[in-house]
Amino acid sequence: MKRQVLIFDLDGTLIDSRQDLATGINLMRRHYGLGPLPVETVAGFVGEGVRNLVSRSLQDVSFAVDLDEAVQVNKEFYRQHIHDATTLYPGVRDGLDQLARAGHALALLTNKPAGACHAILRHFKIDALFASVVGGDSGVPLKPNPEAVFAILQAVGGERTDAWMIGDNHTDIAAAHRAGIHSIFVTYGMGALGPEKPEVTSAGFDEVVALFLKDSQRGPSPQPKEFAR
Repeated sequence: MKRQVLIFDLDGTLIDSRQDLATGINLMRRHYGLGPLPVETVAGFVGEGVRNLVSRSLQDVSFAVDLDEAVQVNKEFYRQHIHDATTLYPGVRDGLDQLARAGHALALLTNKPAGACHAILRHFKIDALFASVVGGDSGVPLKPNPEAVFAILQAVGGERTDAWMIGDNHTDIAAAHRAGIHSIFVTYGMGALGPEKPEVTSAGFDEVVALFLKDSQRGPSPQPKEFAR
């Protein structure tokens, strides 16, 4: 069996959190006397950290709002509603368990704050499956900067040639490209591709799982391109 390091994004890859993210944002907007945004509008702002999410959600404001304060207001409202409507995508719970039992190292890399990540993983009882969790406030630069990928590989013990980034956003694919690891783009999430293209595109989480269970039986995966670090 060839052990792979599988680095997953969270929102839009493992969980459908768009409704709760929108709830947090719209309660924050109401705090400032603003009307709500559509869920899909908020979902389109996700992927580059909570500060960018809040800033984009306030771009129609005609008066001065302290962004640092707004971020904290949003974080508290989101914390209160963090898994009201959030669900795992189909196949995620069983798929992660199968991948871990097959001997692969699972890690989480997201621009979402780490505290929110841990709360969600605990809620769905999948926290024990992850050998490493890196969030947007974990002390490394946000994706697409590759430094968090290198930190995960060091923490779990793995090489770039045996590592994959799996996500639904251009930041995930760009981070993989810059780190010199493999990449999978899932099309069912909230994000969109940028100019950097993935090696694999998947329409469902079960396809991701099947790829690595198959690879566990047949041996090493193809070598990714080497990029300067």
